Amino acid sequence: MQERPTMAPQPSPSRPATPAGPPSAAAYRMLWRWHFYAGLFVMPWLIVLAVTGTLYCFQPQIEPLLYPELLRVAPGPARLPAQALLERARAAAPAGATATTYTVNSAPAASAEFVFRLASGKSESLYLDPYTGDYLGSLSVEDRLMKQVRRLHRALMLGKPGELLMELAACWTLVMIATGLAMWWPHWRERGAAALRLGRGSGARGRWKALHRFLGAWLALGALVFVLSGLPWTASWGRQFKALATAADLGAPRKGAPPRSLPPGGMAAAPGEAAAMPGHEDHAERAEHEGHGGHGGHGDHQAAAAAPAATMESLPLADVPWAAGLAPVPSGQAPRVPSPPADLDRVVAAIAARGIAGGYQLVLPNSPSGVFTASVYPADPTGERTLHLDQYGGQVLRDTGYRDYGPVAKAISYGTSLHMGRYFGLANQILCAAISLGLMALAVSGLLMWLKRRRAGTLGAPALPRAVPPMRAWAVGLGLLGLVFPLMGATLVAVWGLDRLVIARAGRQHGPAGTLRAD
Repeated sequence: MQERPTMAPQPSPSRPATPAGPPSAAAYRMLWRWHFYAGLFVMPWLIVLAVTGTLYCFQPQIEPLLYPELLRVAPGPARLPAQALLERARAAAPAGATATTYTVNSAPAASAEFVFRLASGKSESLYLDPYTGDYLGSLSVEDRLMKQVRRLHRALMLGKPGELLMELAACWTLVMIATGLAMWWPHWRERGAAALRLGRGSGARGRWKALHRFLGAWLALGALVFVLSGLPWTASWGRQFKALATAADLGAPRKGAPPRSLPPGGMAAAPGEAAAMPGHEDHAERAEHEGHGGHGGHGDHQAAAAAPAATMESLPLADVPWAAGLAPVPSGQAPRVPSPPADLDRVVAAIAARGIAGGYQLVLPNSPSGVFTASVYPADPTGERTLHLDQYGGQVLRDTGYRDYGPVAKAISYGTSLHMGRYFGLANQILCAAISLGLMALAVSGLLMWLKRRRAGTLGAPALPRAVPPMRAWAVGLGLLGLVFPLMGATLVAVWGLDRLVIARAGRQHGPAGTLRAD
């Protein structure tokens, strides 16, 4: 294995480095050291993200294979009315269950799906043949395979701590990408396009190194897009960023107070009487945009009026566009005389009149002051729509779509669609899978290189140079990264302190500071 030449220390620390030239041995070692720390932390989570992300990317193909008897039907001459299907679903539902969501799917071979909140608080999807009305069976919303895959991908099934851990992993991946590219850049300057080809290494470690460098060069851009498009959905930074974008009118539009649902012959609720919709108050669970069904019931109007205003994230929806997550949901005054809600077919027809024939979820009102809410979340971000409809008359109260988004929300909508492999069909899925599995191979090759270099009983971190170069641009860059991502900033300081106070002292025995082995 070829060794990099030892570089003699320079007498003047102020010697300027050529920006486009190769880094000095000391600077290279510092880049390698931080690349090592970032990779060591990110490695296991990259493997989890790669496997779960690939599986979830192919959800449209996997779920029909897992549950063909529930999701597929033989097309018939005509569908039953939506209201008739809802009544049949209610008849088949367990005692005490409440219908919360209707999935409107116009595909000829698709079954009709209604989500019910059970008395236990969990949710269950009931499937019917839309042509005959026959009950096909049910699936637990929380326990279905793809829900578990998604929980692993976003939070390791650990709740809030897992979400924060995965957010940290995403931020440290940025450090890993940046330092890896900086170490690879001299090869590009020396060899040009040949640096993008898979080289030959001497020995087992040399071959793993060549593969690692090859994968890193090709996957850096894709990994960067993956990280940046996923960060807006994180539990800590993502929610704060969404709130900031919304407040600055760069996300979802702010159109003043949401319109009120009017009871038959009644008056609109005064601003102080606005009621959050019972059954939609479970904000913490809905923040992941994963669940169906909320908590609560019909309650009295005064109790509901004291509840916080409902947002789209609090609704029992499987998916909510990022821009619409913090948008308020209209609510109204309960009628003085009990009145039945609008016929479901009337509501579906009102949505169809707006140009939306299918491919959306419709939240059903479960309180006298609730509204119907349709969430349209297609592969093409320009088709994203959120509609609120009056519970009693079925008329559209608000229709918000991509056209109304701010520039930040529009960019994130495209990033999300690409991240999930939805934007340009199967080719997008294959591309995402290739990047995900390539990142997993990058993590595995890095692990094997570390194990082959590490001495027994040591961490195996690259030795700290005796004369630490200033590397001001990197210090400023990491500082800005820590300011933008405070959680990341705290861990950067912690790692720096641990490195200087503990690891560096223990690692002085690994060789002279000026000698740099190939990695």
